[in-house]
Amino acid sequence: MDPTPFPRLTGSVEVSVRPARPGEATDIARVQAVAWRTAYRSVLPPELLDTWDEAAAARTWRTAVEAPPTPAHLVLVALERETVVGFTALGPAELADGESPDPAGPTSEISTLLVEPRWGRRGHGSRLLAAAVDLVRAQGVVRLRTWLPQADTVSASFLESAGWEPDGWARTLDTGTTPLRELRWHTGLVEEGPA
Repeated sequence: MDPTPFPRLTGSVEVSVRPARPGEATDIARVQAVAWRTAYRSVLPPELLDTWDEAAAARTWRTAVEAPPTPAHLVLVALERETVVGFTALGPAELADGESPDPAGPTSEISTLLVEPRWGRRGHGSRLLAAAVDLVRAQGVVRLRTWLPQADTVSASFLESAGWEPDGWARTLDTGTTPLRELRWHTGLVEEGPA
């Protein structure tokens, strides 16, 4: 993807989505910390939120941007003017135990999609999701999926409004104290042709 942002005007404000730059790792970690500590306070285990190391997260995001494991691993940022207000990270999906590959083609997975709450309700999440879909579709991906905490009804409603649905898979993550149950959501990316 061309690193030049694709600007759009919303009212009189310029907004865009583009690939993240290494120098934005601290901004990405800040968005993650603020979103988790505010919007996800009732969803994520308090122990996880209270011990969050933003500096370590920034180092991890810098590595993800500078040296992704494959060319299909991407980190995108949403901007309002020059401010990073949200981000998404995605890459090839790993198969769950007992899961077979999709015979129609490859699947990618969004590992996270967050918008800082104070910048919410301005279309940033939708633009990030649309950019992710466009990029993986161009790579020949036929299905996109993500895992959501079962209690995250806000993100579930957002995905449902974009045509996503749960695919029946569930997992429980060991967070060290309170287990976190997640449901997997998915959407097909192949246009259905005439029958």
